Amino acid sequence: MSDVTKILIVDDDPDIRNVLTLLLRSKYEVTEAANGFDAVARMQEAPDTDLVILDVMMPGMDGIETCEKIRAFSNAPILFLTAKSAEQDRLKAYQSGGDDFLSKPFSQPELLAKVASLLRRYQEYRGKPAASVYNFGNLEVDLNTRMVRNGGETVPLTDTEYSILECLVKNRGRTVTTQELYETVWNEKFLPGSGNTIMVHVLNLRRKIEEVPSSPKIVRTVWGRGYQVD
Repeated sequence: MSDVTKILIVDDDPDIRNVLTLLLRSKYEVTEAANGFDAVARMQEAPDTDLVILDVMMPGMDGIETCEKIRAFSNAPILFLTAKSAEQDRLKAYQSGGDDFLSKPFSQPELLAKVASLLRRYQEYRGKPAASVYNFGNLEVDLNTRMVRNGGETVPLTDTEYSILECLVKNRGRTVTTQELYETVWNEKFLPGSGNTIMVHVLNLRRKIEEVPSSPKIVRTVWGRGYQVD
């Protein structure tokens, strides 16, 4: 992994791109893309990109479609940036593979905090050593290499999906409350609506690791409390 942290800003508004670049370039290497097509191309050219800040409302290819195309070959965290704040819009963003959401207008401290949190988790995801290997039928979770395999095949989890699974595996046999899971993975205070964010990511995780996602055997819901891995 390069010592230089690379961020790609994707927004059709040049003023927004300029503001974000000014806020971030003192600490990070920043590149820009004016549309989704350019963003996908830049990510393919620079697969070591550490974070994507992606606007939802763009002409041609919107942020949701752009995120889906990037997710086909990259697990770099994606921070959605949009003027939309409706819960349904947030769910679509998460379902497409996004990791977090920032509404316009945003404050500088909030932006920097989210960027730092996502980067910290991603860097840990790619390099932090852990203790052991856990098996759940055909599923293998290696906390040392931070790899997940199903029947020997690598499961391409996003950073957020892996962080959720890791938290549950480390607490195997114990119910992890929704609040505890959110504050551990997102490193933010649990607020109303945060449970829905977790729910979407857990659904995406189950689609990748469960034989029957609608009837999960690995990541169980403990109704009214949280989630548990046995």
